[in-house]
Amino acid sequence: MKSAVVTLRPGKDAAVKRLHPWIFSGAVAEIKGNPSDGDVVEIRSSTGSFLALGHFSPGSITVKIFSFVPARIDGNYWTERLTQAYRRRESLGLTQGMVSDAYRLVFTEGDLLPGLIIDWYNGVAVVQAESAGMRRILPLITAALRDVYGERVTAIYDKTGGAFLAGESGPVEIMETGHRFRVDFQAGQKTGFFLDQRANRMFAQFYARQRTVLNAFCYSGAFSVYALAGGATRVLSVDSSRQAVEWARQNVELNGFEPGVHGAEVADVKNFLVQTDSKFDMIILDPPAFAKTHRVTNNALHAYVHINAAAIRRLNPGGILFTFSCSQPLSRETFRAAVQSAAISAGRDLKILHHLSQGPDHPVSICHPEGEYLKGMILQAD
Repeated sequence: MKSAVVTLRPGKDAAVKRLHPWIFSGAVAEIKGNPSDGDVVEIRSSTGSFLALGHFSPGSITVKIFSFVPARIDGNYWTERLTQAYRRRESLGLTQGMVSDAYRLVFTEGDLLPGLIIDWYNGVAVVQAESAGMRRILPLITAALRDVYGERVTAIYDKTGGAFLAGESGPVEIMETGHRFRVDFQAGQKTGFFLDQRANRMFAQFYARQRTVLNAFCYSGAFSVYALAGGATRVLSVDSSRQAVEWARQNVELNGFEPGVHGAEVADVKNFLVQTDSKFDMIILDPPAFAKTHRVTNNALHAYVHINAAAIRRLNPGGILFTFSCSQPLSRETFRAAVQSAAISAGRDLKILHHLSQGPDHPVSICHPEGEYLKGMILQAD
């Protein structure tokens, strides 16, 4: 079957030639072949020359590119792409189990597989197909995963559809830099665990020694475990989800820490930070995305300023703040400005110790800066 063809307007092929993987609707001159959502289409310049292949979508981003060279798109193609993604992680030492037996195998545009996320949890592959094109080829992705991992894969779970594509498994235990975590990939947020924070949690372990720590928006308590491993005198985990707080308790216990060094509380973090009289030597602030669309609203910026100011007020002198934004539309510069505004509001000076980002298994193409969604800083208060 011949692919439909998307022809660009004159002068609109520059971004594609710079290997940016998105074709916006305003760049399109003509669409031939009447493609449906998720169909493979060929992108051509205004002069008719080949530019790329991608999945069609009838929206503001009309095509998401997965190949900048001509290719036969079949099961072998997707197997080779997943093999390339695996080899990239292998070259970084992530697949051998020395650092962790859990990692992100596929990160959308970072692996030139837009709309596809695959996380590996000690034998279980959890798939998120976030586009019609990727959902359509889930059987081929399942076969590709079996080819890449062989007998090592015990189950493949479609998080988007809520069904197993191969095998079955309950919650799985993983190891990350010497720490154990129980991952409920079916009931948990995203694919079950925030693998993107692995390196940042190691910073928390380094700075936690002899400090009282608040892990706000704690989810399943990974930062809490690292802080305790680093010698924190006490850690308090807070989340609005009762299930998340219970997971945090379980993971602290799984790693052998005494109950007395860890507290867990179900509370709205914003209210908790305003209402508590407690102060802390270290606060980890990792909220959900406040800006969820391609436009950063004033409300989202205000939320970042408000919650960071509340956290800064709860820091003891010399206290450490880990603060994050996972809002993709929010630039690093805008996030820094929001934290600066928060410091001014709280009447305190903070020194930036580190800038943080997502881990190496969440690669960002230098031609697609939009892939850098996680922004973070470690700061020390006056």
